[in-house]
Amino acid sequence: MSDSRKSDLLLVITTLLAAISWMFSKEAVLLMPPLMFMAGRFLIAGLVLALFAHRSLRALDAGQVRRGLGVGVVFGVAMSCWIMGLFHGESMGEGAFLTSLGVVIVPVIARVVFREAQPLSTWLAIPIAVAGLALLSLQHGFNPKPGQMFFVVAACIFALYFTLNTRAANQRTVVNRRGETIEKKKVPALPLTALALVTVGFVTLTESAILEDWRPVLADPPPMLFVWVLASAVIGTAGRFLVQTYAQSLSVHSHGVVILVLEPVWVALFAAGWFGESMSAMQVAGCGLIFTALIVNRWNALSKALKDALRKRKSSPQNS
Repeated sequence: MSDSRKSDLLLVITTLLAAISWMFSKEAVLLMPPLMFMAGRFLIAGLVLALFAHRSLRALDAGQVRRGLGVGVVFGVAMSCWIMGLFHGESMGEGAFLTSLGVVIVPVIARVVFREAQPLSTWLAIPIAVAGLALLSLQHGFNPKPGQMFFVVAACIFALYFTLNTRAANQRTVVNRRGETIEKKKVPALPLTALALVTVGFVTLTESAILEDWRPVLADPPPMLFVWVLASAVIGTAGRFLVQTYAQSLSVHSHGVVILVLEPVWVALFAAGWFGESMSAMQVAGCGLIFTALIVNRWNALSKALKDALRKRKSSPQNS
């Protein structure tokens, strides 16, 4: 299997882990302040990965550490907006679809900010994906409620995070202002993920210490609270973002991350089974458009895989 196909498969797995994490997070914020939850979740996840990555962390140079911390700061701000959207939002499924707008903004950020070329299929897929997200989440119109606004802001910042994460996870050559060519070494997936997650933990911990009251939770923590925090930290954070970062390290291009738009589809399905949320016919049509956008976005890879499969079948001994 080529690195590109492996990356696509791992990104699909990432969307499943992310959707499961939405369930854990929603349960947790019902029991504790949202930013406090994020701090605990990301610090636990980051420190767990750091234990496994301690040798590779020590091997990083100053430039690699700076890029990892930079990714973490941007990620921390995005996750702060996301958890506030989840806390104030009325529909978890709607929040997932609004957040996923960040995924379709990624190619725009990569092209405008970093001048990264994007294939035509990506530009064709973006409006289809946006239309699908609109059908899924905005059937009653866009009302500027706090939850929705937090999710939209988070989506824009997530787009920058996805692009920075891809660039940090890959080795590249850049030209500085003096016209000098500089080789920027990639940050391996495990230490990059550990650095980013610990940074998110400290960003949200600082915000929580300033804005939230910890006393009720510390005085009488609900028993299930530890279950949701640990599940979110290990499965939805350490596992999910390690798989995602490794997948992004397999491809130097950011357009493959459009696959992450699958996440809201899984969230809607899981929310229907877990919290009893339902999907209308319009939302089902939105899911169909999102799958269409994915096919359009990865059409070159899919058509090549199909041609290779047909070629192997024709050349097999049974057909000779």
